[in-house]
Amino acid sequence: MINGAWLGWALAVAAVAAGYVAYGWRGVVLALSGVVFWLLLQFSRSLRVLRQAAGRPVGAVANAVMLQARLHPGMRLPDILKITRSLGRKVADEPEIFAWTDAGGDAVRVELRDGRVTAWQLHRAAEPAAPKISPIP
Repeated sequence: MINGAWLGWALAVAAVAAGYVAYGWRGVVLALSGVVFWLLLQFSRSLRVLRQAAGRPVGAVANAVMLQARLHPGMRLPDILKITRSLGRKVADEPEIFAWTDAGGDAVRVELRDGRVTAWQLHRAAEPAAPKISPIP
């Protein structure tokens, strides 16, 4: 199975080869310029996501239930950071597990294997006991 990284590098090599065949060393320079531009765009996108996440408390999310509803298998951590706008609190190393908690105490734990979401679990906060109302005599 070819993942995105291998496919990207294969396309970069193909662009350089096609540039050489079509225009010689000028084509190689043009192809390399395109590859470098693409890499800078990806780097800029990653930095923007991290800059947004750096402004919020670690492991905080507005609504854990909504986060849980937007997760799906195969998502990458940067995609989750876009949704949460917060870095997750790392719970375990192998497999990687990150947790986000909302103000109500609900939490979502996300399991990542090979950098992709494989499972997640919503932990609801305990419901507070309803106050006893005594009848008015």
